[in-house]
Amino acid sequence: MHLDTLTANSGEWLRGTGPDSDVVVSSRIRLARNLSQFPFPVRAEDATKAEVFSLLSGTLGELDASPTLHPFDLGELEEIDAQLLVERQLISRELADGDGPRGVAVSRDETVSVMMNEEDHLRIQVLASGFDVKGAWAKADAIDDAIEAQLPYAFDEQFGFLTACPTNCGTGLRVSVMLHLPALVLTKEIQKVFQALQKIRLAVRGLYGEGSQAMGDFYQISNQVTLGLSETELVEKVAEVVPNIISYERRVRKALVRQDRRSLHDQIARAHGVLKSAQTISSDETMGLLSSLRLGVNLGLIDELDPATVNEMFIHTQPAHLQKLKGQELSSPQRNVARAGYLRDKLANAELDTDQ
Repeated sequence: MHLDTLTANSGEWLRGTGPDSDVVVSSRIRLARNLSQFPFPVRAEDATKAEVFSLLSGTLGELDASPTLHPFDLGELEEIDAQLLVERQLISRELADGDGPRGVAVSRDETVSVMMNEEDHLRIQVLASGFDVKGAWAKADAIDDAIEAQLPYAFDEQFGFLTACPTNCGTGLRVSVMLHLPALVLTKEIQKVFQALQKIRLAVRGLYGEGSQAMGDFYQISNQVTLGLSETELVEKVAEVVPNIISYERRVRKALVRQDRRSLHDQIARAHGVLKSAQTISSDETMGLLSSLRLGVNLGLIDELDPATVNEMFIHTQPAHLQKLKGQELSSPQRNVARAGYLRDKLANAELDTDQ
């Protein structure tokens, strides 16, 4: 598996065909684990980290579980390749920006990635298209069991799985759902959602998780508590809450169409027009316009595009993807020009496909 092949597609989890994919882009399960015989990465010397990385890479490469995982050494990757993995949600910024022996093992379809020597020895992640936290959990649980059968985890009867950050102790589980909520943002109803989620101890984060800004009206909803509840209970909690947000977003979308269809259609058409004709465009502006475009596609106001194509444009217009597609390092102004060119070509080809 070569990282350059990633730019040829947008990953299985972005195919736009999962349950409730008009609102939910993806579901994610992440498990934090540490090996019992080694100090945590934050306290480990590079020699120890190298030993852990070698042990984990070998184990993951021969894991008796599906799918097959392909290890990558972050120390050997170019900075742009590490950024590419961040943009595709396969590794965290912390792992990309870290130092010392560390890496990731990735499945070819990009639904599974296992980070090594980030904050913990292991961060097992499973991504699924649409709203499928239970399916993602079943897959992550099977991979977790397969690893534990080979390597002993740091575990305490009282505190559960031991992690570098106390907030991850217990199950070490984060259940996340990435939602596209343009109607709630447009009507300023989104604050009501934030307040309700805070009351039940669910966190709201941006596109790239903790510490990131919300872009393109994308928000990640995840559990804050990992101790005191079982994995199944945590998955069920998120699974019960998210349908209410999905329903809320859909109701507001319908109300917008019913109350002022012409104005909404005009906003979406203008976004479409800018994306088809811009000669230079920033990443932030692109995300906002693509958000409107995605809303228009899901409301049936734009016929020549499908959700998967719009999702692909969200990913391929990010800085590392643009530079990989161009095959060269680009300054910020150069990326703005390349981004506009990519969007013009993509949308023109979509219109040609529709006409044929």
